[in-house]
Amino acid sequence: MTDQQAPSESLTDAALDSGTKAANELGEFRSLKADVWRQFRRHKGAMGGVILLTLVVSGCLLGPPLMGFDTATPDVANANRGAFDWPHLFGTDNLGRDAFARALLGGRISLAVGFVAMAVSIIVGVLIGVFAGYFRWLDSPLMRLTDLFLSLPLLPILLVTVVLFRDPVQDRLGDNLGIFVLMVAIIGGTSWMSTARIVRGEVLSIKQEEFILASRSIGTRPWVIIMKHVVPNVMSPVIVAASLGIAVAILTESAVSFLGLGFPLDLPTWGKLLDEAKDRISLNVWLTIGPGILLSATVMSVNLIGDGLRDALDPQGRSKG
Repeated sequence: MTDQQAPSESLTDAALDSGTKAANELGEFRSLKADVWRQFRRHKGAMGGVILLTLVVSGCLLGPPLMGFDTATPDVANANRGAFDWPHLFGTDNLGRDAFARALLGGRISLAVGFVAMAVSIIVGVLIGVFAGYFRWLDSPLMRLTDLFLSLPLLPILLVTVVLFRDPVQDRLGDNLGIFVLMVAIIGGTSWMSTARIVRGEVLSIKQEEFILASRSIGTRPWVIIMKHVVPNVMSPVIVAASLGIAVAILTESAVSFLGLGFPLDLPTWGKLLDEAKDRISLNVWLTIGPGILLSATVMSVNLIGDGLRDALDPQGRSKG
């Protein structure tokens, strides 16, 4: 009997091994991260956005020192030079500073504001959304607070807040750091509402799952459940919201700076450069091209990445792929 069972067991093991190998070749046992990366990589627009954003960020970080132009010292002899007047690709401004080098330099501040303000917005939105969704007694007051912020005209509030608090904050932290902290706090503090609503809806659904109910039944503390089970399971829509929030933050900072209430004159940003160029657009239209192209490319690339993340993190999309 044992001799008869041995061949059948070996055949069964061989069949299982071949089946596992075939399944692995077909990608049936991919991890979640590998599956998301596979879907994201197949999204041509998202990969194009990654390449474009990488070029913009690399250019802003490495371009000014490699180009070798002194963007801090005026050079009146070379003022208002036209585009393609070598070595000035987009010409010079009224003080003789290279326009493209200043556009790349301004990108450092605009990108920093976008990423940091997005982080502030996501943290606030996730906290409020998780608390509102998990703790029933906090749901109504937190959602009414969210509705209040959604009803406010954000751009006028931004402008008024900058005017009221810019001087005190700059006196305490310095001109450059003070306005940076103020811009990040205002933009991040007024753009968390959509994230909070998304997270609240996800938490309301997740907290009825069996693994959450089991954790509560054995006496696990709410904070442990939130950190170990709830937050990790709501990060997919948060990641998408974060990617799209970067573009909104950069555009908001550019709008405030374009209106003349942003960073100081000696610290260029894309919005500030566009504000300076509008008064001399008849003399050199190329002064608007550099910051305009970089701003548009950044917003477009971030939106493409957000679309790719949304599709990659969609369970139905992954099952089709």
